[in-house]
Amino acid sequence: MKQKMKQPNIKCPYCGRTAILRDAAYVYKENALDKHLYVCSGYPECDSYVGVHAGTVRPKGTLANGDLRHKRIETHRLFDAIWKNGILSRKEAYRWMQDIFCLSSSQAHIAEFSDYRCDYLMKECRKVLKNNHVKIA
Repeated sequence: MKQKMKQPNIKCPYCGRTAILRDAAYVYKENALDKHLYVCSGYPECDSYVGVHAGTVRPKGTLANGDLRHKRIETHRLFDAIWKNGILSRKEAYRWMQDIFCLSSSQAHIAEFSDYRCDYLMKECRKVLKNNHVKIA
């Protein structure tokens, strides 16, 4: 018997409303890549949402507004450049990130980072990339 997945109770960090699991087309229209999103029930006035892991109801991170979503994408781009350019292995890069913030492996997810953590990690990533002569766009 297939066990029904229980949806988490997610509150919007911006307005306090409950997030609702919706088809990604609700936000992205025909450009939807993800199948589902948790969207603040105050959307579109409150522009807060997060993707869902495929085949689950588990959010990929925490709800974020447009500014934080953009910052997380940029942070990931810089972080990924470290292991994609062979400076560290992917595993070593995540361990490095964990050490910077004193996080466990289950906490080291950019999709859960605040503005502050994104800013700090981007700064540290830029240092590593510069010291290894990797040009960043």
